[in-house]
Amino acid sequence: MSAAAVEQQPHDDISLTALAEEIMERHPGYRVEIIGGQILVTPSPDAAHAWALTDLLLPFAMAGLHGGETAVLQNVSIWLPDGPEDFATPDLCVVDADIYDHHIERNCYDAVAFRLVLEVTSSNWKTDLHTKVTAYANADVPVYVIVDRKHQRLHVLTNPTQDEYATHRVHSPGELVTLPDSIGAQVKLDVTEILGRAG
Repeated sequence: MSAAAVEQQPHDDISLTALAEEIMERHPGYRVEIIGGQILVTPSPDAAHAWALTDLLLPFAMAGLHGGETAVLQNVSIWLPDGPEDFATPDLCVVDADIYDHHIERNCYDAVAFRLVLEVTSSNWKTDLHTKVTAYANADVPVYVIVDRKHQRLHVLTNPTQDEYATHRVHSPGELVTLPDSIGAQVKLDVTEILGRAG
């Protein structure tokens, strides 16, 4: 998969949102996001990406994060503060159970409802490792987890500040990672297991 950026020219009469919606209509299955005033288009994930996502969903659910005060969801869009039309759609997220009360528009929800966002990289790994770090930090998302398939690493970013996370830990196969309790429960991730099926 690769992500292509589409930047709107000043003379264009069409909004980024309208252009993003047009792209989604013409290319069903593609993920379209607006980050930093640019449209990012990513093709559908491959089987290894989907398998990794399912493997990741299980420890969160088994820790009791799906139901009660929180929910574990896939592909829920987060409204980003960096631009009037900016939003991202993480692969997986842990959100407050009252997420519906935080709806803004166009299936996007206020960042205040997000406890964790998680991305599984594809050919667009630079977007997940750089562009989205800034976007999620500026949205004040407490925890950002990246399954970096290209470099075979698991990144856990915490303590968001302006444009970055103050804490960025990189984990290798063989490590067992405990995510911060701030997500609502103790979740342990086996890096070898996660990266093994992720491809």
